[in-house]
Amino acid sequence: MIFPSKKYKIALIGFSLSEGGGEKVMANLSVFFDNMGIEVHNIIVLDKVTYPYKGKLLNLGLLKKNSNGFLNKLKRLTLLKKYLKQNNFDFIIDFRPRTKHWQELIIAKFIYKSSTIYTIHSYWIHYYMPNNSFLTRLIYNHCYANVAIVKPMKELVEIKHHLTNVATIANPVNINEILNKWDEPTTEIDFDYIIAIGQYESNVKQFDKLIEAYANSILPKKEIHLVILGKGNNEFYQNIAAENDILEWVHFLGYQDNPFKFLKKARFLVLSSKNEGFANVLVESLVCQTPVVAFDCLCGPSEIIIDKKNGLLVENQNINKLTEAINLFINDQELYDYCKKNAFQSIQHFTLENIGKQWLRLMKMEDILNNNPS
Repeated sequence: MIFPSKKYKIALIGFSLSEGGGEKVMANLSVFFDNMGIEVHNIIVLDKVTYPYKGKLLNLGLLKKNSNGFLNKLKRLTLLKKYLKQNNFDFIIDFRPRTKHWQELIIAKFIYKSSTIYTIHSYWIHYYMPNNSFLTRLIYNHCYANVAIVKPMKELVEIKHHLTNVATIANPVNINEILNKWDEPTTEIDFDYIIAIGQYESNVKQFDKLIEAYANSILPKKEIHLVILGKGNNEFYQNIAAENDILEWVHFLGYQDNPFKFLKKARFLVLSSKNEGFANVLVESLVCQTPVVAFDCLCGPSEIIIDKKNGLLVENQNINKLTEAINLFINDQELYDYCKKNAFQSIQHFTLENIGKQWLRLMKMEDILNNNPS
C-alpha cells in the first residue's frame, strides 16, 4: 500500500455495488484508491452488494422503504448531506444514472459541496444528463469534471451540451480478481460452448439476434452450445430458441456472481448489442484469454477489439455477418488460436493500475504518483 504525504478522502456514490457496469467500475476503483492509501467511502442508494470493494460503506438502501415516499427520500438525502459534510471529502465521484433532473440539480447545488466528478457510462447520455442543454449546463458545467468512458461519448456531450469540462477515462479491469476466480469449477456445464453475458430486462443486448445468428450457424450441428448469463425474465428468448428448434442447445444460467469461470472455459464470447457504453465484458473475456466476436456498435467494441488480432468486429447489426463471424472462429483454427494467444496482452492498457493512475492525474494527486512512479 502507498501512503501519500496527505491523507486524501474520496466518496464514491453509486446505485449499488452489484450487477451493473458502472457499479463494477466503482467497486474496482475503490480497490485501487484504497491500495494507494486513500480513505475511500462507498455510498450506495440500493441495498445490493456482490462486487468486491474496499473502504467504508454507507448503505442508504437499508433506509429505503417499499413505498419510497417523499419523507423517506428526504430522510436519506438529509443523511447523505450530513455524512458528506462531516467527512469533508476531497472529491466526490458519482457513478449513478441520473434521470430525475430537478432532483440532481438540488443534489448538485445543495448537497455536493466537495469537488465533484460525474461519470457517463452510456452513449445514451440522457440517462446521465437532461436533453435540455440549459439545465445540463446548470448542473454539470461547474463541477470539477465529467468523465466519459470513450472518446465518441465525450464528443457527443461537448457537441450537444457545450460543456467544457469533459474528460475521457476508460473503465478499468481488475485482473487479480479475475485470475483468482476463473479456476472455480463450472459444475453446471459439461459441454463445449460459446457465451454471451448481459441483462435480459431490456433488449439492448439483443439476445434474440444472437440466438438467430447461432441457429443459422454451424455450431448446433457441431454440438457447440450457447450459454447466456444475465438477470431477468428469459421466457421471450426461450421462445425464440424453441421457434428455431435449438432450445436444447441454448442455456440460460441467470445472473452469476462469478462469470469469469464461465468465460475462461468458453470457446469465445459474442456481443450482439444495439449499443454499448464500454462493454466491460469484452475486456473481462480477453483477460480470461477468451477471444470475442462483436457488432461494431456505438461505442465500445471498436475501442477494445483489434479485428482478427484479439477478436472479430462485425458490421453493425448485420445478423448474417454475425453468423459468418461465428462460423469463421470455428472453421479457421489458425485465426482463432492467434486471437486467443493475443487476448490477454491486448487489454493491458485497461488494467486497474493504468486506469487508476489516470484518475489520480485528473484529481491532481501528484504526491501519490510520485510515490509510485512505475
